[in-house]
Amino acid sequence: MSLKITLPKLTAKAQKIFNTYIRKRDEQLGCISCGAEIDHAGHYFSVGQYSALRFDEQNVHGQCLRCNNFLHGNLINYRFGLIARYGEDYTAKLENKAFVRFRKWSREELEEIVKKYK
Repeated sequence: MSLKITLPKLTAKAQKIFNTYIRKRDEQLGCISCGAEIDHAGHYFSVGQYSALRFDEQNVHGQCLRCNNFLHGNLINYRFGLIARYGEDYTAKLENKAFVRFRKWSREELEEIVKKYK
């Protein structure tokens, strides 16, 4: 009998792997909010308030430590960065996705995220 990793630990593992993917994807683009070197994967809509967008590539971009942590996402400039990088339509579609705020991720979904982004 094999022991399965707990759901919270699997969620953390999926988040870590997903965030690594985002940082690698955006490393040449700089912080979405200010253009500085990337240290983090920052969520436009926060994980705590918008769990449905936790693993949405459209919602997560490379951010510097200052913008993500000390400026709490630097969201006004994050939005300007989204518009500059992708356009108004992209940003509007992302903002419309936020109407579905919460989602409980299943074990199967989390395992698929780990597999996809590893």
